[in-house]
Amino acid sequence: MESLVKQSKILVVDDEREILNLISTVLKKEGFENIYTADTGKEGIEIFKEEKPNLAILDIMLPDIEGYDICKKIRQTSDIPILFLSAKSEELDRLVGLSLGADDYITKPFSVKELALRVKIQLRRNFKQFNTEDENDKSKSMIVGPFEVNEERLEVKKNGEVLLLKPKELKIFIYMVKHKNQIISKERFCDEVWGDDFIGYDNTIMVHIRRLREKIEDDPSNPKYILNVKGLGYKLVVQ
Repeated sequence: MESLVKQSKILVVDDEREILNLISTVLKKEGFENIYTADTGKEGIEIFKEEKPNLAILDIMLPDIEGYDICKKIRQTSDIPILFLSAKSEELDRLVGLSLGADDYITKPFSVKELALRVKIQLRRNFKQFNTEDENDKSKSMIVGPFEVNEERLEVKKNGEVLLLKPKELKIFIYMVKHKNQIISKERFCDEVWGDDFIGYDNTIMVHIRRLREKIEDDPSNPKYILNVKGLGYKLVVQ
């Protein structure tokens, strides 16, 4: 937990400088070293984009942009924990905040010790969830040669870089990965990948294979992964 605390970046947005200083002081005493503060919503959004914090503490009532709107902006690109600070204690305000994707809601005045504890709880929870998802993703991935295929996420990577494959290209490649180093006929592609009869698909399959080569091969004109076995079909050659 100590390492997590030291490495975490915390964004605090509040228009009251005294509260910003108070929260910063308490979090630093708790071991946090990377704390970024803003007294306007616009500045908070800019810091979020530049620093990519691991957790955000947002006041709802700001002079330019409501904390609710900052939350919406963050949720467009990030799932980091978000805590709302507000002088509003009504249940409706709390529900609105949580429905927008916030993870916790603290009313003013608040205990700074409790705030620090809630920050640690959210970071720890998010860290465990992230690692669990990461392990699940790895367990669902197929790794062959330089390629990593995650069928559940419909994602193919080559040397760590995501390849932008179209749906049918993706289906073909996943099937070839599952049957690597095996000759696959065009009839088999139609029957087992698309569930269609082969008649009339000969040229279509050739086009898809050519486009697939353009995206996965270093030199599509001289492929080393997807090879044509004359008269029989295609084969994905990988170690």
